[in-house]
Amino acid sequence: MIKKITTPFSAADASDLKAGDQLRLTGVIYTGRDAAHKRLVALLDEGKELPVDLRDQFIYFVGPCPAPPGRPIGSAGPTTSYRMDAYSPRLIADCALRGMIGKGNRSKEVVDAMKQHKAVYFAATGGAGALIAQCIKKADVVAFDDLGPEAIYRLEVEDFPLTVAIDCNGNTLY
Repeated sequence: MIKKITTPFSAADASDLKAGDQLRLTGVIYTGRDAAHKRLVALLDEGKELPVDLRDQFIYFVGPCPAPPGRPIGSAGPTTSYRMDAYSPRLIADCALRGMIGKGNRSKEVVDAMKQHKAVYFAATGGAGALIAQCIKKADVVAFDDLGPEAIYRLEVEDFPLTVAIDCNGNTLY
């Protein structure tokens, strides 16, 4: 059975999911890769406000391709998540980030933060960026536009296909 979820996404919502669950996500998600994550954590270190409120939100680890005519975004496949492992525990703990979307396993430190703060790691299908882009209805750069495709985008998605790769209890498909 495929579950439907929406954002924002609470700790209680996270507790209802188990590793292996198949989902369709509708709502707002943010993008971010390593350069954006590094800047977000630097802002936290400086005691400054982040350019986006990550409480009960998801970050999709993606650097989308430019939008073709008539589309809000180009191909938008997931990137390898371990590059964000140095930053994710801090965003989970300090910003109440509730979900991350990417591909590949996560470090023990990330999983420990997920368990402590009730966050979930979702896998998106690698190699399916053009298909995933069809679920993205709107895309706007909201921070760090100088990073080009690695800027933070606010995406509005509909029926975005995901699998719970690591649940908030640390159970994993890996």
